[in-house]
Amino acid sequence: MRAETSRGAALYRRTMLFRQLIHDDLGCASYLVGDAHAGAAAVVDPRFEIDVYLDLARYMGVRIEHILETHNHADHVSGHGRLAVATGASIHVHRLAAPDYEHGRFDDGWELELGEVVIRALHTPGHRPEHSAFALVDRARGDEPWAVLTGDSLFVGDIARPDLAIEREQGARAIFASLHEQLLRLDDTCEVWPGHLGGSMCGGPGMDMKVSSTIGYERRHNALLAERDVERFVARSLATLGPQPPNFEAIVALNRGPLLTAGVEAQPLAPRQVDVKSDEGALIVDVRSDEQFAEAHIPGAVCITALSVGFGTRLAWIADREQEIVLVGRDDSDALRAATLATAVGIRRIAGFLHGGMPSWREEQRPVQQIERLAIGDLHDRTGELQILDVRERSEWDEGHIPGSTHTPYHDIREVPEGIDPARPVAVVCASGQRAAVGASLLARYGARHVVHVTAGGVGHWQRAGHPLERSD
Repeated sequence: MRAETSRGAALYRRTMLFRQLIHDDLGCASYLVGDAHAGAAAVVDPRFEIDVYLDLARYMGVRIEHILETHNHADHVSGHGRLAVATGASIHVHRLAAPDYEHGRFDDGWELELGEVVIRALHTPGHRPEHSAFALVDRARGDEPWAVLTGDSLFVGDIARPDLAIEREQGARAIFASLHEQLLRLDDTCEVWPGHLGGSMCGGPGMDMKVSSTIGYERRHNALLAERDVERFVARSLATLGPQPPNFEAIVALNRGPLLTAGVEAQPLAPRQVDVKSDEGALIVDVRSDEQFAEAHIPGAVCITALSVGFGTRLAWIADREQEIVLVGRDDSDALRAATLATAVGIRRIAGFLHGGMPSWREEQRPVQQIERLAIGDLHDRTGELQILDVRERSEWDEGHIPGSTHTPYHDIREVPEGIDPARPVAVVCASGQRAAVGASLLARYGARHVVHVTAGGVGHWQRAGHPLERSD
Protein backbone atom coordinates (compact mmCIF):
# COMPACT_ATOMS: atom_id res chain seq x y z
CA MET A 1 0.00 0.00 0.00
CA ARG A 2 2.84 2.40 0.88
CA ALA A 3 4.53 1.63 -2.45
CA GLU A 4 1.39 2.52 -4.37
CA THR A 5 1.00 5.77 -2.38
CA SER A 6 4.63 6.69 -3.01
CA ARG A 7 4.31 5.98 -6.73
CA GLY A 8 1.14 8.07 -6.90
CA ALA A 9 2.88 10.98 -5.17
CA ALA A 10 5.77 10.79 -7.64
CA LEU A 11 3.37 10.89 -10.57
CA TYR A 12 1.56 13.85 -9.05
CA ARG A 13 4.80 15.81 -8.81
CA ARG A 14 5.40 15.38 -12.55
CA THR A 15 3.22 18.30 -13.44
CA MET A 16 5.10 20.34 -15.99
CA LEU A 17 2.88 23.06 -17.39
CA PHE A 18 3.35 24.07 -21.02
CA ARG A 19 0.96 26.08 -23.19
CA GLN A 20 1.42 27.81 -26.52
CA LEU A 21 -0.77 30.89 -27.07
CA ILE A 22 -1.08 32.30 -30.59
CA HIS A 23 -1.96 35.83 -31.67
CA ASP A 24 -3.68 34.80 -34.89
CA ASP A 25 -3.69 38.21 -36.57
CA LEU A 26 0.08 38.69 -36.25
CA GLY A 27 1.17 35.05 -36.33
CA CYS A 28 3.01 35.51 -33.00
CA ALA A 29 3.37 32.72 -30.43
CA SER A 30 3.95 33.15 -26.70
CA TYR A 31 4.28 30.53 -24.00
CA LEU A 32 3.28 29.79 -20.42
CA VAL A 33 5.82 27.42 -18.83
CA GLY A 34 5.93 26.22 -15.24
CA ASP A 35 5.55 23.55 -12.60
CA ALA A 36 1.97 23.12 -11.44
CA HIS A 37 3.08 21.22 -8.33
CA ALA A 38 5.36 24.09 -7.30
CA GLY A 39 2.72 26.62 -8.31
CA ALA A 40 5.21 28.74 -10.28
CA ALA A 41 5.21 29.77 -13.94
CA ALA A 42 6.90 32.06 -16.46
CA VAL A 43 5.55 33.71 -19.60
CA VAL A 44 7.82 33.91 -22.65
CA ASP A 45 7.29 36.74 -25.20
CA PRO A 46 3.92 37.99 -23.90
CA ARG A 47 1.59 39.87 -26.24
CA PHE A 48 0.13 43.23 -25.25
CA GLU A 49 -3.29 41.87 -24.26
CA ILE A 50 -2.43 39.92 -21.11
CA ASP A 51 -5.82 38.64 -19.97
CA VAL A 52 -5.19 35.25 -21.58
CA TYR A 53 -2.15 34.66 -19.32
CA LEU A 54 -3.95 35.77 -16.17
CA ASP A 55 -6.94 33.57 -16.96
CA LEU A 56 -4.79 30.52 -17.71
CA ALA A 57 -2.61 30.96 -14.61
CA ARG A 58 -5.66 31.23 -12.39
CA TYR A 59 -7.25 28.19 -14.02
CA MET A 60 -4.08 26.11 -13.61
CA GLY A 61 -3.46 27.34 -10.06
CA VAL A 62 0.00 28.84 -10.65
CA ARG A 63 1.63 32.22 -10.02
CA ILE A 64 3.30 34.05 -12.87
CA GLU A 65 6.61 34.90 -11.24
CA HIS A 66 8.83 35.58 -14.26
CA ILE A 67 8.59 37.12 -17.73
CA LEU A 68 11.19 36.14 -20.34
CA GLU A 69 11.84 37.95 -23.62
CA THR A 70 13.72 36.26 -26.44
CA HIS A 71 14.62 39.74 -27.80
CA ASN A 72 13.40 43.29 -28.31
CA HIS A 73 10.52 42.59 -30.67
CA ALA A 74 10.23 44.56 -33.91
CA ASP A 75 6.80 43.53 -35.18
CA HIS A 76 4.51 43.82 -32.18
CA VAL A 77 4.26 45.60 -28.84
CA SER A 78 5.19 43.39 -25.90
CA GLY A 79 2.94 42.95 -22.88
CA HIS A 80 5.83 42.58 -20.44
CA GLY A 81 5.07 45.92 -18.76
CA ARG A 82 1.39 45.22 -18.25
CA LEU A 83 2.07 41.67 -17.06
CA ALA A 84 4.77 42.79 -14.62
CA VAL A 85 2.46 45.38 -13.07
CA ALA A 86 -0.44 42.90 -12.89
CA THR A 87 1.52 40.03 -11.31
CA GLY A 88 4.67 41.51 -9.77
CA ALA A 89 6.74 39.19 -11.97
CA SER A 90 10.38 39.96 -12.81
CA ILE A 91 11.36 40.60 -16.45
CA HIS A 92 14.45 38.84 -17.84
CA VAL A 93 16.23 39.58 -21.12
CA HIS A 94 19.76 39.13 -22.50
CA ARG A 95 22.14 41.84 -21.37
CA LEU A 96 22.67 43.07 -24.96
CA ALA A 97 19.00 44.10 -25.10
CA ALA A 98 19.84 47.04 -22.79
CA PRO A 99 16.23 48.17 -22.13
CA ASP A 100 15.26 51.25 -20.12
CA TYR A 101 13.16 49.33 -17.60
CA GLU A 102 14.15 47.37 -14.50
CA HIS A 103 15.06 43.83 -15.51
CA GLY A 104 17.19 40.81 -14.83
CA ARG A 105 20.08 40.45 -17.31
CA PHE A 106 21.25 37.03 -18.40
CA ASP A 107 23.94 35.52 -20.60
CA ASP A 108 24.27 32.28 -22.53
CA GLY A 109 23.72 29.28 -20.24
CA TRP A 110 21.68 31.15 -17.60
CA GLU A 111 19.06 28.94 -15.96
CA LEU A 112 15.73 29.66 -14.29
CA GLU A 113 14.29 26.96 -12.00
CA LEU A 114 10.55 26.60 -11.54
CA GLY A 115 10.19 23.54 -9.31
CA GLU A 116 11.30 20.58 -11.44
CA VAL A 117 11.26 22.70 -14.59
CA VAL A 118 14.42 24.40 -15.82
CA ILE A 119 14.51 27.09 -18.50
CA ARG A 120 18.00 27.45 -20.00
CA ALA A 121 19.04 30.43 -22.14
CA LEU A 122 20.80 29.78 -25.45
CA HIS A 123 22.23 32.96 -26.96
CA THR A 124 21.25 32.87 -30.66
CA PRO A 125 22.09 36.23 -32.26
CA GLY A 126 21.29 37.05 -35.86
CA HIS A 127 17.71 38.27 -35.99
CA ARG A 128 18.91 40.72 -33.36
CA PRO A 129 22.19 40.74 -31.38
CA GLU A 130 20.46 40.02 -28.05
CA HIS A 131 18.28 37.20 -29.33
CA SER A 132 18.13 34.10 -27.13
CA ALA A 133 16.27 30.81 -27.38
CA PHE A 134 15.11 28.89 -24.29
CA ALA A 135 15.69 25.16 -23.83
CA LEU A 136 13.17 23.43 -21.54
CA VAL A 137 14.14 20.65 -19.12
CA ASP A 138 11.70 18.60 -17.06
CA ARG A 139 13.94 17.08 -14.36
CA ALA A 140 11.12 14.80 -13.22
CA ARG A 141 11.60 12.94 -16.52
CA GLY A 142 15.17 13.59 -17.65
CA ASP A 143 18.09 16.00 -17.69
CA GLU A 144 18.20 16.73 -21.44
CA PRO A 145 16.02 19.43 -23.05
CA TRP A 146 12.76 18.03 -24.37
CA ALA A 147 11.87 21.28 -26.17
CA VAL A 148 13.34 24.59 -27.26
CA LEU A 149 11.50 27.88 -27.63
CA THR A 150 13.33 29.22 -30.66
CA GLY A 151 11.79 32.70 -30.74
CA ASP A 152 12.86 34.45 -33.94
CA SER A 153 15.78 32.20 -34.88
CA LEU A 154 14.46 28.88 -36.23
CA PHE A 155 10.92 28.56 -37.55
CA VAL A 156 9.00 25.59 -38.89
CA GLY A 157 10.32 25.36 -42.44
CA ASP A 158 12.37 28.55 -42.40
CA ILE A 159 14.70 30.84 -40.44
CA ALA A 160 14.36 34.38 -39.15
CA ARG A 161 15.16 37.46 -41.21
CA PRO A 162 18.57 38.96 -40.38
CA ASP A 163 18.12 42.65 -41.17
CA LEU A 164 16.27 44.24 -38.24
CA ALA A 165 19.20 45.46 -36.17
CA ILE A 166 22.47 45.11 -38.09
CA GLU A 167 23.71 44.89 -41.67
CA ARG A 168 21.86 42.01 -43.26
CA GLU A 169 24.86 39.91 -44.37
CA GLN A 170 26.34 40.22 -40.89
CA GLY A 171 23.01 39.16 -39.43
CA ALA A 172 22.77 36.14 -41.78
CA ARG A 173 26.26 34.99 -40.74
CA ALA A 174 25.27 35.30 -37.09
CA ILE A 175 22.12 33.23 -37.67
CA PHE A 176 24.21 30.54 -39.42
CA ALA A 177 26.49 30.34 -36.36
CA SER A 178 23.54 30.29 -33.93
CA LEU A 179 21.86 27.46 -35.81
CA HIS A 180 24.92 25.24 -36.10
CA GLU A 181 26.61 26.02 -32.77
CA GLN A 182 23.50 26.10 -30.59
CA LEU A 183 20.21 24.75 -31.91
CA LEU A 184 21.42 21.92 -34.15
CA ARG A 185 23.47 20.51 -31.28
CA LEU A 186 20.23 19.60 -29.52
CA ASP A 187 18.91 16.05 -29.85
CA ASP A 188 16.86 15.24 -32.94
CA THR A 189 13.87 14.43 -30.73
CA CYS A 190 13.93 17.90 -29.13
CA GLU A 191 10.71 19.73 -30.01
CA VAL A 192 10.88 23.11 -31.76
CA TRP A 193 8.33 25.70 -30.66
CA PRO A 194 8.85 28.96 -32.60
CA GLY A 195 7.96 32.57 -31.87
CA HIS A 196 6.10 32.98 -35.17
CA LEU A 197 3.94 31.00 -37.56
CA GLY A 198 3.52 31.37 -41.32
CA GLY A 199 2.48 34.83 -42.43
CA SER A 200 4.67 36.72 -39.98
CA MET A 201 7.00 39.37 -41.41
CA CYS A 202 9.86 38.17 -39.20
CA GLY A 203 10.57 35.15 -41.41
CA GLY A 204 10.69 34.15 -45.04
CA PRO A 205 8.26 32.57 -47.50
CA GLY A 206 9.04 29.04 -46.28
CA MET A 207 7.45 29.54 -42.85
CA ASP A 208 4.83 26.90 -42.10
CA MET A 209 1.50 27.36 -40.35
CA LYS A 210 2.32 24.35 -38.16
CA VAL A 211 2.68 25.24 -34.50
CA SER A 212 5.76 23.10 -33.82
CA SER A 213 8.33 20.70 -35.23
CA THR A 214 11.46 18.86 -34.01
CA ILE A 215 15.16 19.50 -34.45
CA GLY A 216 15.50 16.27 -36.42
CA TYR A 217 12.68 17.04 -38.81
CA GLU A 218 13.96 20.56 -39.48
CA ARG A 219 17.49 19.21 -39.93
CA ARG A 220 16.21 16.89 -42.68
CA HIS A 221 13.59 19.07 -44.36
CA ASN A 222 14.47 22.73 -43.76
CA ALA A 223 16.44 23.63 -46.88
CA LEU A 224 18.48 26.38 -45.25
CA LEU A 225 19.61 24.10 -42.43
CA ALA A 226 20.95 21.65 -45.00
CA GLU A 227 23.25 24.36 -46.41
CA ARG A 228 26.61 23.83 -44.69
CA ASP A 229 28.56 26.50 -46.58
CA VAL A 230 28.19 29.87 -44.89
CA GLU A 231 28.57 31.91 -48.09
CA ARG A 232 25.86 29.96 -49.90
CA PHE A 233 23.69 30.12 -46.76
CA VAL A 234 23.97 33.92 -46.68
CA ALA A 235 23.14 34.20 -50.39
CA ARG A 236 20.14 31.88 -50.14
CA SER A 237 18.73 33.45 -46.97
CA LEU A 238 18.92 36.95 -48.45
CA ALA A 239 17.56 36.03 -51.89
CA THR A 240 13.94 35.81 -50.71
CA LEU A 241 14.10 38.59 -48.11
CA GLY A 242 10.96 40.71 -48.26
CA PRO A 243 10.55 44.38 -47.32
CA GLN A 244 11.29 45.26 -43.71
CA PRO A 245 8.32 45.33 -41.34
CA PRO A 246 6.70 48.77 -41.12
CA ASN A 247 7.52 50.93 -38.10
CA PHE A 248 9.89 48.26 -36.79
CA GLU A 249 12.30 50.79 -35.29
CA ALA A 250 9.45 52.56 -33.51
CA ILE A 251 8.12 49.25 -32.15
CA VAL A 252 11.59 48.27 -30.90
CA ALA A 253 11.81 51.66 -29.17
CA LEU A 254 8.47 51.04 -27.45
CA ASN A 255 9.61 47.61 -26.29
CA ARG A 256 13.00 48.85 -25.04
CA GLY A 257 11.65 51.98 -23.43
CA PRO A 258 9.97 52.57 -20.06
CA LEU A 259 7.34 49.95 -19.34
CA LEU A 260 4.22 50.52 -21.39
CA THR A 261 1.12 49.61 -19.42
CA ALA A 262 -1.70 51.72 -20.85
CA GLY A 263 -3.76 50.62 -23.79
CA VAL A 264 -5.73 52.88 -26.12
CA GLU A 265 -9.32 53.82 -25.36
CA ALA A 266 -11.22 54.31 -28.61
CA GLN A 267 -14.04 56.85 -28.35
CA PRO A 268 -17.39 56.54 -30.13
CA LEU A 269 -17.93 59.21 -32.79
CA ALA A 270 -21.13 60.38 -34.45
CA PRO A 271 -21.17 60.57 -38.27
CA ARG A 272 -20.73 64.36 -38.12
CA GLN A 273 -17.58 63.93 -35.98
CA VAL A 274 -16.16 61.38 -38.43
CA ASP A 275 -16.70 63.92 -41.22
CA VAL A 276 -14.83 66.56 -39.22
CA LYS A 277 -11.97 64.18 -38.43
CA SER A 278 -11.66 63.28 -42.12
CA ASP A 279 -11.51 66.96 -43.08
CA GLU A 280 -8.79 67.44 -40.46
CA GLY A 281 -6.65 64.75 -42.09
CA ALA A 282 -7.53 61.61 -40.13
CA LEU A 283 -7.25 58.30 -41.98
CA ILE A 284 -10.62 56.54 -42.18
CA VAL A 285 -10.05 52.77 -42.02
CA ASP A 286 -12.98 50.55 -42.92
CA VAL A 287 -12.52 47.18 -41.18
CA ARG A 288 -15.56 45.41 -42.67
CA SER A 289 -15.31 42.81 -45.42
CA ASP A 290 -14.12 43.99 -48.83
CA GLU A 291 -17.53 43.05 -50.27
CA GLN A 292 -19.27 45.41 -47.84
CA PHE A 293 -16.69 48.10 -48.53
CA ALA A 294 -17.21 47.83 -52.30
CA GLU A 295 -20.97 48.15 -51.94
CA ALA A 296 -20.75 51.44 -50.00
CA HIS A 297 -18.04 53.19 -48.01
CA ILE A 298 -17.20 56.63 -46.67
CA PRO A 299 -15.45 58.65 -49.42
CA GLY A 300 -11.67 58.47 -49.03
CA ALA A 301 -11.74 55.48 -46.65
CA VAL A 302 -9.19 52.69 -46.90
CA CYS A 303 -10.32 49.06 -46.89
CA ILE A 304 -8.36 46.89 -44.43
CA THR A 305 -10.60 44.11 -43.22
CA ALA A 306 -10.23 42.90 -39.65
CA LEU A 307 -12.28 39.81 -40.48
CA SER A 308 -9.27 37.89 -41.82
CA VAL A 309 -5.70 37.41 -40.67
CA GLY A 310 -3.17 40.21 -41.17
CA PHE A 311 -5.15 43.34 -40.25
CA GLY A 312 -2.48 44.70 -37.90
CA THR A 313 0.32 44.12 -40.39
CA ARG A 314 -1.51 45.82 -43.27
CA LEU A 315 -2.56 48.72 -41.07
CA ALA A 316 1.04 49.23 -39.94
CA TRP A 317 2.13 49.40 -43.59
CA ILE A 318 -0.49 52.01 -44.51
CA ALA A 319 -0.92 54.18 -41.42
CA ASP A 320 1.33 57.04 -40.40
CA ARG A 321 1.95 56.61 -36.67
CA GLU A 322 1.50 60.37 -36.19
CA GLN A 323 -1.78 60.49 -38.10
CA GLU A 324 -5.11 60.07 -36.36
CA ILE A 325 -7.15 57.03 -37.34
CA VAL A 326 -10.92 56.58 -37.32
CA LEU A 327 -12.23 53.00 -37.50
CA VAL A 328 -15.44 51.99 -39.26
CA GLY A 329 -16.96 48.56 -38.70
CA ARG A 330 -20.23 46.77 -39.15
CA ASP A 331 -20.94 47.73 -35.55
CA ASP A 332 -19.10 48.97 -32.46
CA SER A 333 -17.62 45.59 -31.54
CA ASP A 334 -15.94 45.33 -34.96
CA ALA A 335 -14.23 48.67 -34.47
CA LEU A 336 -13.20 48.00 -30.86
CA ARG A 337 -11.58 44.71 -31.85
CA ALA A 338 -9.73 46.48 -34.65
CA ALA A 339 -8.48 49.10 -32.15
CA THR A 340 -7.02 46.30 -30.02
CA LEU A 341 -5.25 44.82 -33.05
CA ALA A 342 -3.92 48.26 -34.00
CA THR A 343 -2.47 48.77 -30.53
CA ALA A 344 -0.60 45.47 -30.85
CA VAL A 345 1.48 46.90 -33.72
CA GLY A 346 2.16 50.25 -32.06
CA ILE A 347 -0.61 52.25 -33.78
CA ARG A 348 -1.92 54.29 -30.84
CA ARG A 349 -3.42 57.49 -32.27
CA ILE A 350 -6.94 56.12 -32.53
CA ALA A 351 -9.21 59.16 -32.80
CA GLY A 352 -12.26 56.98 -32.33
CA PHE A 353 -14.75 54.80 -34.19
CA LEU A 354 -18.01 55.39 -36.03
CA HIS A 355 -20.63 54.67 -33.39
CA GLY A 356 -23.21 52.23 -34.70
CA GLY A 357 -20.98 51.22 -37.58
CA MET A 358 -21.61 51.97 -41.24
CA PRO A 359 -25.41 51.67 -40.80
CA SER A 360 -25.39 54.91 -38.77
CA TRP A 361 -23.68 56.71 -41.67
CA ARG A 362 -26.24 55.37 -44.17
CA GLU A 363 -29.16 56.27 -41.90
CA GLU A 364 -28.14 59.93 -42.12
CA GLN A 365 -28.01 59.60 -45.92
CA ARG A 366 -24.43 60.80 -46.04
CA PRO A 367 -22.47 60.36 -49.30
CA VAL A 368 -20.89 57.00 -50.09
CA GLN A 369 -18.62 55.63 -52.78
CA GLN A 370 -18.56 52.21 -54.47
CA ILE A 371 -15.83 50.08 -56.04
CA GLU A 372 -16.54 47.64 -58.85
CA ARG A 373 -15.68 43.99 -58.18
CA LEU A 374 -14.52 41.64 -60.94
CA ALA A 375 -13.79 37.92 -60.57
CA ILE A 376 -10.33 36.92 -61.80
CA GLY A 377 -11.92 34.56 -64.30
CA ASP A 378 -13.55 37.51 -66.07
CA LEU A 379 -10.48 39.73 -66.20
CA HIS A 380 -9.10 38.34 -69.46
CA ASP A 381 -12.18 39.42 -71.41
CA ARG A 382 -11.69 43.03 -70.29
CA THR A 383 -7.92 43.45 -70.72
CA GLY A 384 -8.41 45.73 -73.72
CA GLU A 385 -10.56 48.05 -71.63
CA LEU A 386 -8.75 47.97 -68.29
CA GLN A 387 -5.34 49.07 -67.09
CA ILE A 388 -3.96 46.49 -64.63
CA LEU A 389 -2.09 47.38 -61.43
CA ASP A 390 -0.33 44.47 -59.67
CA VAL A 391 0.09 45.24 -55.94
CA ARG A 392 2.08 42.15 -54.88
CA GLU A 393 5.67 42.27 -53.63
CA ARG A 394 8.53 42.72 -56.07
CA SER A 395 9.71 39.11 -55.77
CA GLU A 396 6.22 37.87 -56.72
CA TRP A 397 6.07 40.27 -59.67
CA ASP A 398 9.48 39.11 -60.91
CA GLU A 399 8.34 35.47 -60.85
CA GLY A 400 5.48 36.20 -63.21
CA HIS A 401 2.94 38.92 -63.96
CA ILE A 402 0.12 39.66 -66.39
CA PRO A 403 1.50 41.10 -69.65
CA GLY A 404 1.12 44.86 -69.86
CA SER A 405 0.42 45.32 -66.15
CA THR A 406 2.04 47.97 -63.94
CA HIS A 407 3.60 47.16 -60.57
CA THR A 408 3.46 48.97 -57.22
CA PRO A 409 3.20 47.06 -53.89
CA TYR A 410 0.00 48.05 -52.10
CA HIS A 411 1.90 49.50 -49.15
CA ASP A 412 3.84 51.87 -51.44
CA ILE A 413 0.78 53.54 -52.97
CA ARG A 414 0.95 57.18 -51.89
CA GLU A 415 -0.51 58.58 -55.11
CA VAL A 416 -1.77 57.23 -58.42
CA PRO A 417 1.30 55.24 -59.58
CA GLU A 418 3.31 56.30 -62.59
CA GLY A 419 2.03 54.54 -65.69
CA ILE A 420 -1.59 54.55 -64.52
CA ASP A 421 -4.01 57.05 -66.09
CA PRO A 422 -6.46 58.08 -63.32
CA ALA A 423 -9.10 58.96 -65.91
CA ARG A 424 -9.24 55.42 -67.33
CA PRO A 425 -10.58 52.28 -65.57
CA VAL A 426 -7.90 50.38 -63.65
CA ALA A 427 -8.13 46.84 -62.26
CA VAL A 428 -6.12 46.03 -59.11
CA VAL A 429 -4.84 42.46 -58.74
CA CYS A 430 -2.72 40.49 -56.26
CA ALA A 431 -2.45 36.78 -55.46
CA SER A 432 -5.77 36.23 -53.70
CA GLY A 433 -7.73 39.47 -53.74
CA GLN A 434 -6.98 40.57 -50.17
CA ARG A 435 -4.11 42.96 -50.87
CA ALA A 436 -5.91 44.11 -54.00
CA ALA A 437 -8.77 45.33 -51.79
CA VAL A 438 -6.39 47.62 -49.92
CA GLY A 439 -4.70 48.76 -53.13
CA ALA A 440 -8.00 49.48 -54.86
CA SER A 441 -9.21 51.61 -51.97
CA LEU A 442 -5.95 53.56 -51.95
CA LEU A 443 -6.19 54.23 -55.69
CA ALA A 444 -9.70 55.57 -55.21
CA ARG A 445 -8.52 57.66 -52.26
CA TYR A 446 -5.83 59.29 -54.40
CA GLY A 447 -8.09 60.19 -57.27
CA ALA A 448 -8.49 57.28 -59.71
CA ARG A 449 -11.99 57.68 -61.13
CA HIS A 450 -12.97 54.08 -61.90
CA VAL A 451 -11.27 51.41 -59.80
CA VAL A 452 -11.96 47.68 -60.20
CA HIS A 453 -11.08 45.24 -57.41
CA VAL A 454 -10.12 41.84 -58.86
CA THR A 455 -11.49 39.18 -56.51
CA ALA A 456 -11.73 35.40 -56.07
CA GLY A 457 -8.07 34.85 -56.86
CA GLY A 458 -5.17 36.54 -58.58
CA VAL A 459 -2.17 36.09 -60.84
CA GLY A 460 -1.82 32.38 -60.07
CA HIS A 461 -5.44 31.76 -61.06
CA TRP A 462 -4.86 33.72 -64.28
CA GLN A 463 -1.97 31.39 -65.15
CA ARG A 464 -3.88 28.23 -64.26
CA ALA A 465 -6.65 29.35 -66.62
CA GLY A 466 -4.09 29.10 -69.44
CA HIS A 467 -3.33 32.79 -69.86
CA PRO A 468 0.29 33.90 -70.37
CA LEU A 469 2.60 35.51 -67.83
CA GLU A 470 5.72 37.63 -68.25
CA ARG A 471 8.83 37.33 -66.07
CA SER A 472 11.22 40.10 -65.12
CA ASP A 473 14.81 39.89 -66.34
